[in-house]
Amino acid sequence: MKLLVERENLVSQLVSKVQIASGSGYRRFLNEVAGDAFDRLLAPAIESEVRYEAKKKADGEAIKVFQTNLDHLLLAPPAGQRCTLGVDPGIRTGCKLVVINRLGQLVQNEVIYPLEPKRDLEGSRAILEKLCTENPVEAIAIGNGTGGREVEAFIREWLRETNRTGLICVSVSEAGASVYSASDIAREEFPEHDVTVRGAVSIARRFQDPLAELVKVDPKSIGVGQYQHDVNQTALKKGLDDVVESCVNRVGVDLNSASYKLLAYVAGIGEGLAKNIVAHRFEHGAFKRREQLLEVGRFGAKAFQQAAGFLRIHEGEDPLDASAVHPESYPVVQRICQLAGKTVSELIGNDAVLDSLDPKLFVDEKAGVETVKDILAELKKPGRDPRHRFEIVQFREGVNKPSDLEVGMELQGIVTNVTDFGAFVDVGVHQDGLVHLSEIAHRYVKNPADALSVGQAV
Repeated sequence: MKLLVERENLVSQLVSKVQIASGSGYRRFLNEVAGDAFDRLLAPAIESEVRYEAKKKADGEAIKVFQTNLDHLLLAPPAGQRCTLGVDPGIRTGCKLVVINRLGQLVQNEVIYPLEPKRDLEGSRAILEKLCTENPVEAIAIGNGTGGREVEAFIREWLRETNRTGLICVSVSEAGASVYSASDIAREEFPEHDVTVRGAVSIARRFQDPLAELVKVDPKSIGVGQYQHDVNQTALKKGLDDVVESCVNRVGVDLNSASYKLLAYVAGIGEGLAKNIVAHRFEHGAFKRREQLLEVGRFGAKAFQQAAGFLRIHEGEDPLDASAVHPESYPVVQRICQLAGKTVSELIGNDAVLDSLDPKLFVDEKAGVETVKDILAELKKPGRDPRHRFEIVQFREGVNKPSDLEVGMELQGIVTNVTDFGAFVDVGVHQDGLVHLSEIAHRYVKNPADALSVGQAV
C-alpha cells in the first residue's frame, strides 16, 4: 500500500506556521528545511500510522467474520446420544472404524480396506456386519476427507444389501480432527490408541455433539475464517475464545459427563478448576446437587456464583439443577410453588399454571420483574437447548468428484465457510465450491452472513 499525499501543500502549511517576513531571504532556506523534515520524518511516521490503523480495521473485520462462522459451527445441531460408528476414511492405510456408545465412550475399533490398492470388499463388509451386530449402532458418521465420498458410497451400498436402510449415514466435517488426535487431551483420553483411532472417535463425537468435541480443538485449526494467519494473533485468540465461552454458556454443560476442556469454558471455572471437578467426579461419583461443587478443591463461593447457572445435573436430587435457574433464585421458585400450590416437579413444564402467574408478585430485592419472567420462561422448558433441530443432509449419489458435476444440476450441500466475498459450500466432491456474493440470492445481499451461515444446509 502506497500513501499518496499533496506534498507541496503540506510543506507550505508547515512553512506558514513560522512568522517570517514575506520578502525575507530565509524563506527559501525555510522551504528546504520544511521539505526535508516532511520527507525524512513526518511522511514515514504518518504512513506508518495510517497503515497501522488500516491494518487494525481490516483485522477487526476479518476476526468478526471468523467469530460469526465459529459461533454458527459450534452451535450446529447435535444428533444427540446415539450409539455411533465413526469412520475416518483412508486409502493406503485403510479406513479406521470406531464404535462409541451413547455417552461418547470408545467401545470397539477396526480397520477396513474398501478402496484401492487393497480393495478388500468382502473383508470390509464382514467387519461392518460384526460391528453393527455386536453393538446397537444407530448412526454412521463418515469423515469428509480424502476418500470420504467413495467410502460413503460403499457403506450405503452395504446398508441396502443388508436391509439396514433405516440406519442414519451422514458425512461429517473432519476439519481439525487431526489436530485433536495429536493433542495432549487426546493422548490423555486414549493413551493406548494411535492418532488414527482418536481421529475417528472425534468424527463420531462431532456427530453426537459438535460443541462438546470442537472445544477440544484450537479454533484456528477448524478453518472457518478468512486471512486468519495474517491478522493480529493475540486479538484473534481473544476474539475466538470469547465466542467459545459464549456458546458453551448459552447451551449449558452437563456437570456429570463434560470433559475438562468443555468445563473450562464455563464462566468462573477455567482449566485448573475444570480438572479438579473431573477428578472429584472420578473419585466420588456423579454430582447429585449443584451445592456439591463447593466440595471440589479450590472451588469457592465466587466461582460457584458465576458458574452454577450454566451447569446442569440431570436426574439429580433437585429438578431445578437441570435448568438454567441459578441457585440464588431457588427461593423465588419456592414462592412460586407455594402460591401455585404445586411442587417443583409439578410446576416444571406446566404452561397453564405458569402463564396464569403475575411476575410482579414474586419480585424481591434480588430478583426484578425481568428476572422473574426469565425464571418462569425457564420453568416452561427447563434446560432447553438453543441449538436448532438436527437434520440429515444427503449428498447426491454418483456425484463424487468435480468431473461428475454438470451445468444445471441441483445439489444439496453444506455451507463450510462464509467470507466477505461469498460462501463456500460442500456438495460432496472433495472440493468446496464458491458461491459468489452476487449469486447467493435473487435479491441484493450486502453481507453473505446475512443470508448464509456455517453448517447450514442449502
